[in-house]
Amino acid sequence: MKSIEYILNLEEIDRDIYRGPVVESVLARTFGGQVAAQALVAAIHTVDDEYTAHSLHGYFVGPGDPTKPAIYMVDRLRDGRSFCTRTVRGIQDGEVIFSMQASFHRGDKGIEHMDQMRKVPGPDEIKGTVARLPLSNRRLLDEWSEWDIRVVPPAELEPNELTATEQVVWIRCKAQLPDDPTFHQCTLTYMSDMTLLHGSLGPHPGEEVQMASLDHAVWFLRPFRVDEWLLYDQRSPSAADGRALTHGRLFNQKGELVAIVNQEGLTRYLRDGAQSIPMNAQSIPMKEQ
Repeated sequence: MKSIEYILNLEEIDRDIYRGPVVESVLARTFGGQVAAQALVAAIHTVDDEYTAHSLHGYFVGPGDPTKPAIYMVDRLRDGRSFCTRTVRGIQDGEVIFSMQASFHRGDKGIEHMDQMRKVPGPDEIKGTVARLPLSNRRLLDEWSEWDIRVVPPAELEPNELTATEQVVWIRCKAQLPDDPTFHQCTLTYMSDMTLLHGSLGPHPGEEVQMASLDHAVWFLRPFRVDEWLLYDQRSPSAADGRALTHGRLFNQKGELVAIVNQEGLTRYLRDGAQSIPMNAQSIPMKEQ
């Protein structure tokens, strides 16, 4: 298991060209959150410190190989007075595996409002809970041992009758992380790919599908720390044509909405030779905290 600081430590090869470290995985593909987070790190290296990321939109173009490093090439699309825009391409073996646009803002004064966090048990009230990960992903818990992940039991939620499926997760990084706010943005980008697509599985017990992230978008709304508890309120408003759309809102323990994530993922029925993700899996006990 590699630390998040190791994962996000990119090597500068040349101006606007960076190389990510190899992070071997039990997954056949490179974990999508890793690629997106490393791409954001590369983009951040090319902007002045007064700018911070406020949004990113990425597409997983091809499967990454977790046994090889990825190269990240940054294009400086625009450097404005208030906003900067970057495009990043993640490359392996000469092929693009990930494409991202990220926007950075110096910050301004304006109107303020936000949604409220739903009432759920706090993370300390659900110690020893279970994570509803498919059995085939059981070994991911070892790779994610740096993370404390506690799924709120469905019986403890007030369900929205108009929502097809929803899942609520408390999550934090166990390690004490650097104070740099941009490091926490990159770490949240990594973490935001955890558990989100699995939230679409609830209404479909007994099915077997192939799953992979197709695109990923994050909006950073307010300051936060990823080594403090965040509530990841997830839902999947639609699944059709072999794809599921998922949406997540992240709140800190004060109830402040700090980030929003949208993701579309592959959820097609299993083809011959594809990696199985059994959706009728029993819940997997998390390691004792």
